[in-house]
Amino acid sequence: MGFFEKIKEGLKKTKESMMKQVELVINSFTKIDEDFFEELEETLIVSDVGVSASSEICSELRKRVKERGITDPGEIKGLLKEIILEMLGEDTPLELSSKPSVVLVIGVNGVGKTTTIGKLCARLKEDGKSVIVAAADTFRAAAIDQLEVWTKRAGADIVKHGEGSDPAAVVYDALEAAKARGTDVVIIDTAGRLHNKKNLMDELAKISRIIRSKAEGCSLEVLLVLDATTGQNAVSQAKQFKEAAGITGIVLTKLDGTAKGGIVISIAGDLKVPVKLVGVGEKIEDLQPFNSKDFVNALFE
Repeated sequence: MGFFEKIKEGLKKTKESMMKQVELVINSFTKIDEDFFEELEETLIVSDVGVSASSEICSELRKRVKERGITDPGEIKGLLKEIILEMLGEDTPLELSSKPSVVLVIGVNGVGKTTTIGKLCARLKEDGKSVIVAAADTFRAAAIDQLEVWTKRAGADIVKHGEGSDPAAVVYDALEAAKARGTDVVIIDTAGRLHNKKNLMDELAKISRIIRSKAEGCSLEVLLVLDATTGQNAVSQAKQFKEAAGITGIVLTKLDGTAKGGIVISIAGDLKVPVKLVGVGEKIEDLQPFNSKDFVNALFE
């Protein structure tokens, strides 16, 4: 099953809620007036597209309706599709051009960080790349054990220290090992404590300094893992992490288990950070590079 089929299947719940409501608005109006735009904007907001992204969409919609002289509400769906596709922009693959390339994975507990790393290891191994995982979430022994299970399954190496050890030291050793072994990619797991805790942000800053000193000039991805089922709460998390950690991309998990897929649009509109990977199932191959055209087509078809 290709990405389009997977995303189409994964977006079923979102399509049934969001697009059904959009179509209801379109079908209940015979003309395009201010009441129509207000109703549509409200529908997009409650579909987890977010306030500012919904406002931006409707503002652009007004402009195009006027420019093109459109009077039939039935033509709005095509315009919506066009605008959302433009908002999502060009797809941005992972930047893995150096050897080693570094992928720092961040996010709060429970979003699917460990499974995401395992699935990403499997994808990279399939692409012929060697991978070392740094188990830098040293606050929970269970986190290290879970990560080890996933890395073994994917055929990747792991660098770990004991519970309670310094996360930055684990990162240091993993980067040293990668250089010594000529490894292609180093994936760094981090603690998933609450995003508003100062010590977590200080820790991320320390890890970032180690990466800059030990892997200077290497490609660096800072991927924030978000749980799609939490809707706008995930967007709030992303805003705080963006300020603290300089995110380069989003990994959106559990997209297949939610009606809140509209947050993909919210992330693009509010955060201007690309969604790079999406989780559309439980299997190891169900972590897929995000394809905006397929996403929009699956939503509107």
